[in-house]
Amino acid sequence: MALHRLSYITMGVPNVAETSKYYEDFGLQPLGDGRFATLEGGEQLRIVHSPSRRLVEMSIGVDDHDDLGRMTGRLEKLGVLVEQGANSITVLEPLSNVRVVAEITHRVTQSPPPVAAVNYPGAVNRPGARADGVMRDYKVQPRRLGHVVVGSVNYEATVGFFTEGIGFKISDEISGAGAFMRCSTDHHNMLVLRSPVNYLHHSSWQVNDIDDVGRGAYAMLEEDPDRHVWGLGRHHAGSNFFWYLKDPAGNFSEYFADMDCIPEDEVWKPEVFEGAHGLFNWGPPPPPSFLKPEDLASLMMGVHGPK
Repeated sequence: MALHRLSYITMGVPNVAETSKYYEDFGLQPLGDGRFATLEGGEQLRIVHSPSRRLVEMSIGVDDHDDLGRMTGRLEKLGVLVEQGANSITVLEPLSNVRVVAEITHRVTQSPPPVAAVNYPGAVNRPGARADGVMRDYKVQPRRLGHVVVGSVNYEATVGFFTEGIGFKISDEISGAGAFMRCSTDHHNMLVLRSPVNYLHHSSWQVNDIDDVGRGAYAMLEEDPDRHVWGLGRHHAGSNFFWYLKDPAGNFSEYFADMDCIPEDEVWKPEVFEGAHGLFNWGPPPPPSFLKPEDLASLMMGVHGPK
C-alpha cells in the first residue's frame, strides 16, 4: 500500500515531566524536550503540554509525491482544507482537531531477534538448557510504535475521514463500537472507538515476543504496581499478545508482540465481532476502567487532568 507506517504521535498531557519519566521507564529512548525514540522507528513520541490528555498529532508515512497528491485529492473531495508542505501535507480531523501529517519518509527496516529454542510435546529443541526467556537480563525497549487508539463522538465520521480521506484500510470491526484500521502491513495502526468524548485511549509499542511483553510489564509494576491495567492476554482482532499499563496522565500504553500481518488486501477478509470477543481471545476479562476510563466524565466536562 502507498501508506506504509504510523511514524509518530504527539500526546498532549497536563503533567509533561511526570508523563515523560513514565515513558522513559517504559523503555523509550529520551531525546530531550519531551521527544522519544524506539529502537528501529526513530523519533516516535512527542509529549507536549495540554490542559487535558489528548492526541494532538499523528504522522503517516508515504513513499512519494504521487501518494501525497492522491491523498490531497481524496481529502479535498471531503471538503477538508489541506496545508501543503515541501514533502508533506497537514490536515485537521474535523471532529477532534487532531492534526494529521502525511509525509514522505523511509520505510522501517526491522531485523528479527534470534530464534529461541522451544520445547514442544514430542519435539525437544532445548535439551539440558533453560529457556531463553528466563535468562534475559536486558531492559525491554520497544522496537517501534505499532498503533494508537482514540475515542470519537462521531465514530462513523472519524472512520470515514481516515478511510476515505487519508487512505486507511479497515481490517476488522467491533459491531457498532470500533474499527481496526491499517496504514501499513500491521493488522491495525489505529482503532477508533465510539465514545461520548474525543480522547486518546492508548498507544501500543512492539517488543520481541511474549516474554518481553511480560518482562516489560513486570519491570514497570515493580516500580509502581498501580500502573497495571490489563494483561497478560492475547487479542482476537490482530492476534497479538498484550499487557496494558497506565501513565500518570491517564493514558494507557501497551506492550505488544506477534501482530497479524496483511501484506496484500486480497489475502485478508475483514470480520465484524460482537461484544468483547473482538477484544481478547484469552486472558483476564477487560476491567471496567479499560472499557470506560475513569476520567471520561471529567474529560466530558472539560475538567483538567493530573497536574
